[in-house]
Amino acid sequence: MNAVPSPALGRLSRRSLLAAALVAAPTALAAPTALAAPAPAPTATRPLLLGTYTSAEGGGTGIGTAAYDTATGAITPGPVITGVENPSYLALHPSGATVYAVAEQDAGAVTAVALAPDGTYDVLGTRPTGGSGPTHLSVHPSGRWLLSANYTSGSVAVHPIAADGSLGERTDLVTHSSPPPGPGQNGPHAHQIVTSPDGGHVLAVDFGTDTVYTYRLDESAGTLTEVSRAALAPGSGPRHLTFHPGGRSAYLACELDNTTVVCAYDPESGTLTPGAGQSTGSETGYPAQLVVTGDGSYAYLANRGPNSVTRYAVEGGGAALRLLDTVPAGGDWPRQLALSPDSSLLFAANQRSSTVTAFRIGSDGSLTPAGDPLPAPVAVCVLPLE
Repeated sequence: MNAVPSPALGRLSRRSLLAAALVAAPTALAAPTALAAPAPAPTATRPLLLGTYTSAEGGGTGIGTAAYDTATGAITPGPVITGVENPSYLALHPSGATVYAVAEQDAGAVTAVALAPDGTYDVLGTRPTGGSGPTHLSVHPSGRWLLSANYTSGSVAVHPIAADGSLGERTDLVTHSSPPPGPGQNGPHAHQIVTSPDGGHVLAVDFGTDTVYTYRLDESAGTLTEVSRAALAPGSGPRHLTFHPGGRSAYLACELDNTTVVCAYDPESGTLTPGAGQSTGSETGYPAQLVVTGDGSYAYLANRGPNSVTRYAVEGGGAALRLLDTVPAGGDWPRQLALSPDSSLLFAANQRSSTVTAFRIGSDGSLTPAGDPLPAPVAVCVLPLE
């Protein structure tokens, strides 16, 4: 195990806070003639993990760590988890004990890293994805399968996850051989793979074929069987799909035609039905990714180019998005967004300015900058942990 100091990944327990209150109580009672001002509510810190490119100029040396204040959003840098190459996207196991990273390079790979409660870590090993340039990965809700998307080669892969969080040999690899590539594309480019909220289907977003593929995962064999396809506008370049918590709607960020697409989703059949593209709030730009608050009330979109975050109100139980406003992202080229577990904070990983910015989310979904930007080498992914 390699030691990472616990403050960057630590937290206060309820027992610790209660003990502190009990110790302080006699002091307050010793001065009955003066009413002391109530002590400020204790704040807690939670960990952040940061993705980067280790092969890029000015890039990082592994998975970065940091801690954020749950009340103020202020971020404090921590040490680096080394021994992980080009971890440009990160995903956490449902147990919280293991994080997985893509190795976005010609010989694509995925790496498992065990995270101990005391802040130490252990790199459990790396497995090839069977493709090149993986840009996204996710863990199946069962915790037994890791899904990854190879952008450059246009394929998706499945790896088994052992009880200790380590990865086994790949059990499937599916290449998107049809339909033909969209306008200006030289082939399929799988950009994302994610499981539907009910766990019944796996959806892969292909930037090159302007298609979202729906698969059924055989949870015994770890193989994918295609069940439907959703065609997007030719040349739209779908990039990332985000489900509404209700599970019957999803939202697509389309990079090339600068639109957001609301999709209906049928959990029984796995069929995704895209609607018409709508405004991102910017005339030009390259939308990257949407996130939706835990209560399903608001959605946020990262806009590269304009360097902004768009706020949408979610209406119709998830079936519609209403554009409210855009705010500066606080950095250059916001590649990815993430919400804190309680949806009180929004984080943006800004690739070109090598920063992570934080925003407090108001009761009306408004965004207010929180603290100073965190310097983070070629920040392309931020993952808040519990």
